[in-house]
Amino acid sequence: MKYLLAILVWVVSFGTAAAREAVYTVDCNGGGDFLTVQACFDALPSKPTKWRTVRILPGTYREKVTLDVYKDRVRIVGVGGASAVRIVWNDYSGKVVDGYEMSTYDTWTLSLQADDVLLEGVTVENDAGRVGQAVALETRGDRIRIDRCRLVGDQDTFFTKGYVSRVWVTDTWIEGTTDFIFGPSIVLFDRCRIHGKADSFLTAASTTERNLYGYVFRDCRVTTDPAVKRLYLGRPWKSTARTVWIRCELPAAIRPEGWRDWHDAARRGAVYYAEYRCTGPGADRSARVDWSRELSDEEAACYTPERIFAKKTGSEQFRSDWNPQRDVTCTDGD
Repeated sequence: MKYLLAILVWVVSFGTAAAREAVYTVDCNGGGDFLTVQACFDALPSKPTKWRTVRILPGTYREKVTLDVYKDRVRIVGVGGASAVRIVWNDYSGKVVDGYEMSTYDTWTLSLQADDVLLEGVTVENDAGRVGQAVALETRGDRIRIDRCRLVGDQDTFFTKGYVSRVWVTDTWIEGTTDFIFGPSIVLFDRCRIHGKADSFLTAASTTERNLYGYVFRDCRVTTDPAVKRLYLGRPWKSTARTVWIRCELPAAIRPEGWRDWHDAARRGAVYYAEYRCTGPGADRSARVDWSRELSDEEAACYTPERIFAKKTGSEQFRSDWNPQRDVTCTDGD
């Protein structure tokens, strides 16, 4: 009887432990399971059936980090928030490493290549300086959530690289100089601070012709360094670029014309650039380029997470609808 009871206790304990989410701790000061973020990511089992959490304790982690395509279903949580946890590297286009000259596509500080990822309370920075293209955060996977982070760099800070990729960015600071939010992914930015540090362009979307949504900024605030006087909402990296600003606060530095065509008038016909009920001294649309538009109330009503992250937008087909509020829960950063 005692033997059977012992087996029963072991089975119950094992089942409880198996059901519990795995938690990994990174501490650059030696108090966790791993000293570096990359070592932790390398140790994560591939193709998991359950979510797991990586806790990064306060500190500055000078490393180039990749979460590879098979390491999905992971929460990456900065303990103490973005002011306490920094991942920093300094690659840039043209830099030569071991005889290889890097391009923009090689320069990330952190690359999120897996599906189903939450990045919360972390600063991701490229501190190469104003040396050309130098990516801080690159996203490639689908269903990526970025919450309460800081993305810091100069040119090309945030590369939304995935062509079949949906990203939701909430309450996050993003700063840079030129085209510092760029790429083909579907991305919804809610309540973010977009900070321009030079007379240049905020965005350079390259939305594919298969998608009805590209970059959508809702209830965001654009700010600038004091010296900035000429800032554009965007220019099209690809002629089918789609960028929409909804109820955003725009500073006086936004040029009256608002948008540029990258010195290629042929790109004007297919781009979709729009604004809706924006405020601030830069929101006056009376002198906007005639190939941009003001959304109607009915059009603006279509810009919801349910529609933006639907299984099918345009002719693109994702595996499923994505409801990020249901499918992943943010933590309190502790």
